[in-house]
Amino acid sequence: MSQAQAPQSASLFADPAARAAALRAELARLDHAYYVLDAPLVSDADYDTLFRELQALEAAHPELRTPDSPTQRVGGAPLPQFAPVRHAVPMLSIQTETDTTPQGAAAFDQRVRNKLALSADDPPVTYNAELKFDGLAINLRYEHGTLVQAATRGDGETGEDVTQNVRTIRSVPLQLHTTHPPAVLEVRGEVLMKRADFERYNERQRAKGLPTLVNPRNGAAGSIRQLDPTIAAQRPLAFYAYGWGEIVGWVHQPDTYHAMLDALAAMGLPVAEQRVHGPGAQTLIDFHGRIATERDSLPFDIDGVVYKVDSLALQAELGFRNREPVWAVAHKYPAQERSTRVLAIDIQVGRTGKLTPVAKLEPVFVGGVTVTNATLHNEDEVRRKDVRVGDAVIVRRAGDVIPEVVSVLLDQRPANAGQPFDLDKQLGGHCPVCGSAIVREEGEADWRCTGGLFCAAQRKQAILHYASRRAMDIEGLGEKLVDQLVDGGIVNVLPDLYRLGLLKLAALDRMADKSATNLLDALQASKSTTLPRFIYALGIRQVGEATAKELARHFGSLDTLMDASLEQLQAVSDVGPVVARSIRTFFDQPHNREVVEQLRACGVHWDESAPVEAAAPKPLAGKTFVLTGALPTMSREEAKERIEAAGGKVAGSVSKKTDYVVAGAEAGSKLAKAQELGIAVLGQEGLMTLLDHDGAADQGA
Repeated sequence: MSQAQAPQSASLFADPAARAAALRAELARLDHAYYVLDAPLVSDADYDTLFRELQALEAAHPELRTPDSPTQRVGGAPLPQFAPVRHAVPMLSIQTETDTTPQGAAAFDQRVRNKLALSADDPPVTYNAELKFDGLAINLRYEHGTLVQAATRGDGETGEDVTQNVRTIRSVPLQLHTTHPPAVLEVRGEVLMKRADFERYNERQRAKGLPTLVNPRNGAAGSIRQLDPTIAAQRPLAFYAYGWGEIVGWVHQPDTYHAMLDALAAMGLPVAEQRVHGPGAQTLIDFHGRIATERDSLPFDIDGVVYKVDSLALQAELGFRNREPVWAVAHKYPAQERSTRVLAIDIQVGRTGKLTPVAKLEPVFVGGVTVTNATLHNEDEVRRKDVRVGDAVIVRRAGDVIPEVVSVLLDQRPANAGQPFDLDKQLGGHCPVCGSAIVREEGEADWRCTGGLFCAAQRKQAILHYASRRAMDIEGLGEKLVDQLVDGGIVNVLPDLYRLGLLKLAALDRMADKSATNLLDALQASKSTTLPRFIYALGIRQVGEATAKELARHFGSLDTLMDASLEQLQAVSDVGPVVARSIRTFFDQPHNREVVEQLRACGVHWDESAPVEAAAPKPLAGKTFVLTGALPTMSREEAKERIEAAGGKVAGSVSKKTDYVVAGAEAGSKLAKAQELGIAVLGQEGLMTLLDHDGAADQGA
């Protein structure tokens, strides 16, 4: 069990009660490491072995089944109703700072200083700053270290008993991790759903044809207020502590708020790591700004931050006003979701030819900016959400991320709403920018324009790929220069590169005579190339370096390749129906053929009689990968390049034809689908193993 210490063998325990106690303690330790620390100590199989042993032991000896046993987290019989719970200490709300700018923090600090009668010369007040979770507030009551009750906030005075449901949350300890627990400790915090868990749950529901959850907050609240605990047990819930209620018999109780949170964490309760304590308003302002930039990368939704005076003695001195603590405030960020109406659905063409439906909206102020456009991702997403022209929709904006349409308010759909979305029908089968044919390849979620060498939307990407080291290797033709050439109308198609002159180049920003001369020399040198390099440089979708070599070797000349039928193309090693269709579609576009002929007319040439070097064996040849989430030290584009260089294919969606899913942090629905289909899942380390060791063995993650 590597990092974990297994309980001693059952044969060493004459008393089954001792074995059951050892198993409960070990499983609780493993649960804490997995669900709270996010640091698994054993494999799922090893955990399941211990869990099944405890189940069997408790079945044989029912008297050994204790309330804090990990086997009791699966839920019980449905409840007829929730019993009321009178809070020993009221669960009060806190004041909201109306100024959503960073200056709202300074305003709170000034109110506190005024209440304490502090002058400008007095020392700064020490504060604690933490996240304001977007979930459901819960009170956990521990008696002598054992969880005995969980209740909702309710009206602040009386909540609902949801103990059975909360017991199913794996991050909530059923027994506190301390040998000297208080006689009574009420812990307050938030039950929520992490974004990735929410997406995976909904993906599984869709696959089963079952209803999905609207958003993580509703999912969490609905799960806890669910009369059937077995349903709550199936929901991926998490808990974070941020406060306390009644406390009895806590020896050496800390005297500051941040030390209290540290103590709760030491007892095994989850406490968010995103918190600080420090002096004065600047501590709060800095935290507000930092979380604003990190908000989109957090694993869960928040709707602001919370500031609290750190000293518990000062909290008591400051007291309450209108049942709200004077010593705390919620500082929210600008709203990120608003409703508006869809005026039209347009199609944008991306740098790689991807066609993205975009909703044109009635202007709406979301997340601090006025939004008029929102992405709809792809045709499948538009149809799944059933977005139509005229619909009222919810729009979400997260930081600098492109706004998206979250859902349709179906009850507000007008009688004259548009028809269900059909991208191909709307465009008549042609790219809205260049008129080339559009295609949607098997297993792909996106439609794409096929006019890669001609389409203005793809111009920059086509030039950069053409000039790349493994293609025509035009040194000095980088992204910034390409931006200037295209934006200035100097280069419209690839052949224009070979028509550049010294004076025009030298006049560009950061382009001296020497740099311009070097680039012209590199362009001249690139005219003499090889057939495989030229084929690869054309940027035909699905055609990497290895495939370009095979095509050159098989057909011997570019003209023969351009005129080859689907059947002839599939006779080439490693060229299947999808790649063959991609090649045929590319050369069927008159625009692409015209660019090829102009490049030849500009002097680009190769020796078609020269033998083509056999492509080296590729360790990932024939394997299809899907990338999801953020890898620790490798960008998604870099991972894609490494896979394709090794002969593999990177697809955009998971299907039965997928061989591996490479999953990083915050992997979403693609990971869930891979697990449902039984597809091998790799982390970055597993991918590197395949790349480095010829892919001889499947790697799991």
